[in-house]
Amino acid sequence: MTTPRLSLNALRAFEATARLRSFSAAAEELSVTHGAISRHIRMLEDTLGLALLQRTAQGATPTGEGQRLAEGLSKAFGLIQSSVEQLKPGPLTLACSESIMMYWLIPRLGRFKEDNPEVELRFNMSHGPIDFAHDNVSVAIRLSTIEPPKDAVRADVAHEWIGPVCSPEYLRQNRIASFEDLARARLMVSRTRPTAWADWARCSTQPDKDLRVDQSFEHFYLLIQGARCGLGMANVPRMLVRDDLMSGTLVAPMGFVRGPNRLSIWTAPHLSRRADVMKLVDWLHDELRATEP
Repeated sequence: MTTPRLSLNALRAFEATARLRSFSAAAEELSVTHGAISRHIRMLEDTLGLALLQRTAQGATPTGEGQRLAEGLSKAFGLIQSSVEQLKPGPLTLACSESIMMYWLIPRLGRFKEDNPEVELRFNMSHGPIDFAHDNVSVAIRLSTIEPPKDAVRADVAHEWIGPVCSPEYLRQNRIASFEDLARARLMVSRTRPTAWADWARCSTQPDKDLRVDQSFEHFYLLIQGARCGLGMANVPRMLVRDDLMSGTLVAPMGFVRGPNRLSIWTAPHLSRRADVMKLVDWLHDELRATEP
C-alpha cells in the first residue's frame, strides 16, 4: 500500500491550526485566508481518510490522531527552520519582558553595541514560555519558575533580589522604616507578580498576614511609575529600579532580600555555537551577575 502524497501547504495549515486551536489564528500566522486554511485541512483529511480536527464554536481541537500528527509536524517544521538558519543565519533575536527591556537592558545596551558593532540585534518582548523555532528567538532572559523548551541550553545566572520602594516624598510623609510601618502604607504590585509582598515577607522571615495589597498594575513598568509618582509602595526586583535608586527618584527604606527566583538565560540549541550568540550570552551573563549585591 503506497503512502499518499501530501501537500506541504496542507500540512503547514493543519499544524498551525492544531497548535493555535484556531482557523483564524492559523490564517493570520500563515498570511492566507480562513477559507484557504479550511480547504487545506479538508483536503488533508480526505487524503488520509481521518478526522484530524473537531470543529467547535470556539475554534478547533485536534482528535487523537490529529494531535499525534501535529506534534510530529511541529518537530519537523522546527528542524527545517533550524537547518535553514544554520546555513543562512537570521538576525539575532533576544526575548525578554517589557520591564526588563525598559529598565535594565536599554540603559546598558550601548556598552554591548560599542563592543560588538557588527552584531545585529532584534527583540521579542515577552515573559512566558517560548518556542525557539516558531517565535524566531535566539536567546531569552527568563525567571527560573518558567519551564524552558526541552532542548534549550539553560543557565541559571543570578538570584533575583526583591524589596519595597517608593518616592522620597512618600517615605517622608508616611515615615516608613520598619515592617510594622507598612500597615499605614498603600501597598502595590504588578499583576504579573501578584505574590510579590508575600514572597518578600517570607524571604525576609517576616509574617505576611498584615500585608494587604491595595492596588495592582498590569505590568512592572506601570507599577514603578506609580511608585515614582507617590501612589504608594511597590515591591519590585532590584534590577528594575537600580538606576532610579542611584538617581534618587526612588528609595528602598528596608533594602532588598534574595528572592525565591533566579534569572536564567535560555539559548536555542542550534544557535548556541554561533559567534554573535556567544557574544550576547557572555555579555548577558556578566551583566546579570552584576545585579546581585
